[in-house]
This record gives sequence, structure tokens and C-alpha cells, in this order.
Amino acid sequence: MKFYAPWEKSFEKISTPFEHFLHAQTTTGKILIFMTVLALVLANTSLTESYQHFFHTNINLSVGSWELSHSIHHWINDGLMTLFFFIIGLEIKREVLVGELSDIKVAVLPILAAIGGMLFPALIYLSVNAGEPGAGGWGVPMATDIAFAISALVLLGKRVSTALVTFLVALAIVDDLGAVVVIALFYTDQIHMVPLALAGGSFLMLVVFNRFGIHRIAPYFIVGMLLWFFMLESGVHATIAGVIAALAIPSTPKQSPFNLSKDTKKLLNDYDKYPVCENNTLHENQKAILTNIQDRIYAVGSPADRLEHDLHLPVSLIVIPLFALANAGIAIDFESVSSVIIEPVSMGIILGLILGKVIGIFGVAWLAIKLKIAKQPDQSSMSQIFGVALLGGIGFTMSIFIAELAFANTPELIFQAKVGILLASLVSGICGYLWLRYVAKK
Repeated sequence: MKFYAPWEKSFEKISTPFEHFLHAQTTTGKILIFMTVLALVLANTSLTESYQHFFHTNINLSVGSWELSHSIHHWINDGLMTLFFFIIGLEIKREVLVGELSDIKVAVLPILAAIGGMLFPALIYLSVNAGEPGAGGWGVPMATDIAFAISALVLLGKRVSTALVTFLVALAIVDDLGAVVVIALFYTDQIHMVPLALAGGSFLMLVVFNRFGIHRIAPYFIVGMLLWFFMLESGVHATIAGVIAALAIPSTPKQSPFNLSKDTKKLLNDYDKYPVCENNTLHENQKAILTNIQDRIYAVGSPADRLEHDLHLPVSLIVIPLFALANAGIAIDFESVSSVIIEPVSMGIILGLILGKVIGIFGVAWLAIKLKIAKQPDQSSMSQIFGVALLGGIGFTMSIFIAELAFANTPELIFQAKVGILLASLVSGICGYLWLRYVAKK
């Protein structure tokens, strides 16, 4: 008789890394909705003072005279979110090496659509905010929240093809890469060269580890922490260290997987030669054989694959929800919401995410397909691509992150940006889901 935990059968259905990725993003989307609602409730009830006080409480790390002191909010945005960016780096690397972005013929459409989906929202935002104090927030509507967008698409089940889901995943990965570049180049106030040089040296050390074939995680973790600290001190946003570190993690296995099946069968045959003891304990030789099998299985997996698999769940269930709880809580005066929405920052973000994403993603995709530059995803219609473009307007996580950087010293503009992000993401998500469910042709 087999015994299993209540959720075991659900997890047994995950058979491929891509399915695991989709499962993690869908789970994240559901939890994000809950944490966003919770943050809004906490910020608009009698608990608002306690909520604000908690996330502004300082946590200090000190060694002798050296001290690093930041609020919990800052530790989440600059510390824990580095893991989120590390996962993004691993996902980008995987997609480029073996995923949808590895085949240029398949990759052309999501790459072009993603570029359009970043360019047009930024241009629309700038057209609304030209000459205004919030003009520097043009990067806010460029981002698509991969967890929410994929969750909405996966909920549609068989109404959308696997190729369409893959198109959205590839598009969102390119979008994330664009957001990382924008943060690194345009949302860095002041650069301190000595820490930046030390960060560069740390990255080179990670590359040396890779070239020497070191597959242990510990050396990469230790130097990666140094890379994060130096990046924090340099003025470049510390989360960029996560993406940079991910690029240095080995993506090839230590041993070739070709003979794994043959060698494992031989070892299992040797295992069966020894009788199991009466009390169901293993023979010493059987233990050695199982250890050998385990080592071989471990050796044919790359550190990048293992880290992506092991970190997806903690990042999905802890890091991103904590970010939402710390950043989505805005005190809303419902009587003045209408006046906030028409502010240039809010309006620029709303139009950028809802209108700009549709024009950029669908318009560029349609043009690329008509000009035969790219191929339309299998078993999908242009109407469905329009629905995906609507879902691209869900900008939650990365948009809030960029807004915190763009308007760091102006709480009023941060408030306007968050109102615009929440409203635009809600409208885009509902419209995209309804379009794909009831309007789009299969």
C-alpha cells in the first residue's frame, strides 16, 4: 500500500521543468492576489499605523564599527528581491540556451512583441508627462507581471494552445530582461567606482569558478553575497547582482547524461543481488550502490537547473508575496480617487499599460507576421494574440518595483503610480481573460 501526503498527487503531475515553471507562476499569481488585498485592507483600516510601523522598523547588521542598517521594507526590496532577480536571470539563461529563445525562428515573434510592448507604453507615458515632475517614471508601464499574466492564461485551460502559453512566457522573459536593463541604466542615481570595481571582480571570480568546472553551490553563494554587498554600496540597484550572478552559474552537467540509463540499470542489477534483511534494513553494499546512483543522478544535473527548481517555490511563496504585502498597501481616499486617476503619472501609467501594451505587443506581432518576419504561434489566432496583449498590461510586481526607484523621494508620485498600476493591472487582467474566454476565436 502506498502512503502519500494530501498534495502529493498534484505535484506528481509536474513532469517537466516548463510545467513546473507554469505551476510556480500560477501559484504565485493566486497568492499575490491574496497578499495585495491583505495589504490594501491593512492600509485602509485601523491597522494602518501598525502596518506602516512594522515595515519601517530598522534591522541592523554590525561587525565591530561596521554597520548595515535598513528598514524591513528596504531589506525586502533590495535584499530578498535579489533572489527574484536571480530566478529571472536563470530563466533568461535557460530560455536562451535550450528554451523558446534558443531557436531564432521561434524567438523572433516574442522578442519583437516584447520590444514593442516596452517601447509604446514608455512613449505614451512620456507624451502624457512631458514637462511634468513625474516624467522620470517612463519605465513603470514598460513591465509585464509574468506571474499574473500566465496565471490568467493557464486558467483558460484548453481554450488556448500550448504554443500561445509559450509565446507569453517568452515575451515576459524578454520583458523582464528589458526591465533589468532599464533599472541598471536609468534608475541609478550615483555610482561609486570602487565598490563597482569590487563587484566586477566578484563577478569575474564567479566566471572563473564556472570555467574551472566547479559545480558546488557554496562557492557561488559566498562570492554572490559579496557581489550583492558591493553592488549595494556602488549605487547600482543591488537586485541587479542577482541577474549577474545567475549568468555565471554553470548550465552544463558535470557528467554526460548519455550513459546514465545504462549505468543505473547495471547498478540496480547489482543491488538486486543482495537480499533485504528481515527487519527491512539495507545491506551495506546496497547502501553504497544507492549512494552511487544518487551521485550519478546529481552529476547529470546542472547547478543552474537545481537552483531554479529549488528556489522557485520559496521565491513564489515567500519573496514575491512579501514584496506585495510591503508595497501594495496604499491608503485610498475613495472620494479623491477620481482626482488621483487623472493626475499625469496615474494617467500615463494607465494608458501605457492598457493601450500601450496592446499597440506594442499586438501591433508589432501582427506586422511581423504579415511581413513574414515571424511565424504565428501554432493553433492560435490573431484574436488570441490580441487577448495576450491585453494580459501584457498586468504590470504589478516589476512596475511597482520601478515606481519605488523612479519616485524614491516623492511619496505623492509613488502613491499616484501605485493607484495607476493597480487599476491598469485589474482592467487589463479582467479584459484579457474575458476576451480570451468569450470573444477570441480558437
